[in-house]
Amino acid sequence: MNWLDLPPLSMLRAFAAFAQTGSVSKAGEALNVSHAAISQHLRGLEAHLDTRLLERSGRALVLTEQGQKLADALVLGFGAIGTAVQELSAADAARPLHISTTPTFAAQWLMPRLPGFRAAHPDIDLMLDPSAAVVALVPGGIDVALRHGQGGWPGLTAEPLLTSCLVVVAAPSLLQGRAVAGPSDLADLPWLEELGTSEASHWLRTKGINRANAGGRVQMPGNLLLDAVRDGQGVSVVVRDFVESDLRAGRLVELFREKPSAYYIVTRPGVLRPHAMAFVRWLRRQRADGQKTSMPET
Repeated sequence: MNWLDLPPLSMLRAFAAFAQTGSVSKAGEALNVSHAAISQHLRGLEAHLDTRLLERSGRALVLTEQGQKLADALVLGFGAIGTAVQELSAADAARPLHISTTPTFAAQWLMPRLPGFRAAHPDIDLMLDPSAAVVALVPGGIDVALRHGQGGWPGLTAEPLLTSCLVVVAAPSLLQGRAVAGPSDLADLPWLEELGTSEASHWLRTKGINRANAGGRVQMPGNLLLDAVRDGQGVSVVVRDFVESDLRAGRLVELFREKPSAYYIVTRPGVLRPHAMAFVRWLRRQRADGQKTSMPET
């Protein structure tokens, strides 16, 4: 098919609407344009095809034989398009809500709160993708990603969800009372890191501790990381909100603290499908509730 030979779609839509309604004004109403715009498209289509499609008798317009032939073809073509769009829209509406997040965030923040969303939206099926990989957000794929960083991902919309400091923590059993005055005092200890991330390695490098001097590194799924830190298997860099109860209870010790960073709600630009919009609204309510509970008492 030579696409350049085809008339503009706006002309074909106007002609099909006129053939269906039999009226220039009604065609304009169907397409939400003026009747003058419909008339202009009809004349333009005849000029493009160099064929008379309409007989003009006074103020009446009647399809010619060629016009009827084109109208019949457009009914089939636009009808097939309309059917396909409806099927795709229905399939998209029925598609589970696909959420991407790190295993640590899923285990420590999302999963404890998710029953509330399920109770409010029992009709929405969920698909959780707990992975440290930064996945692409494409139509028909991931609906919402919950990413840690500084925001500003090109071509995407991002809004903060949870702001917290990164902290270096370890179990008292691992430290065994050692004095920790600087990062170098941790050089001989093992380090634990979420699989697919580099927080611990990056922190060590920024503090001048290279791999040759470090006491070894173990990467593991994020849902196992904090249990291993609590067991005294290594030092780790984690989001402070995830270990606040451990710090209060003395199960972990905060050794160093970095500037705040955030988890972001990341979506494609434009209008979200209803299920994704419901989830984003729920996330915003969780953020608001979290801000209220973190406010100091007066």
